[in-house]
Amino acid sequence: MGDKKRILVVDDEPDFAAIVQLNLEKEGFEVDVAYDGVEALKKVKASPPDAIVLDVMMPEKDGYAVCAELKNDEKYEDIPIVMLTAVAGHVGSTRYSHRDGMSMGADDYLPKPASAEEITESIKGLIE
Repeated sequence: MGDKKRILVVDDEPDFAAIVQLNLEKEGFEVDVAYDGVEALKKVKASPPDAIVLDVMMPEKDGYAVCAELKNDEKYEDIPIVMLTAVAGHVGSTRYSHRDGMSMGADDYLPKPASAEEITESIKGLIE
């Protein structure tokens, strides 16, 4: 497989996931995509990636639940996670806030619409 870093992009919006995937691949990363939290956990457990880009609001299992499950498992706790959410950090009244994301153990947290470039820079900063 070489020394290409593998990134798992988890987002229930296929178009957005495809844009992020394309940009990460342009930077030389190998990218896998999951479209919900349940699928993401299966993929991580089958073949742990070097980092994860994780949307917060998804069907089945949201990003916070996925992040908490991975960060509470010693096999996966060191995988850097960049969380993305359409809910801005200043909205403290919802359960989807920046503070909550960081308390779940996320390594970085970007508001949507984060550009693919911002996401790529965050990933590169966390794994290089």
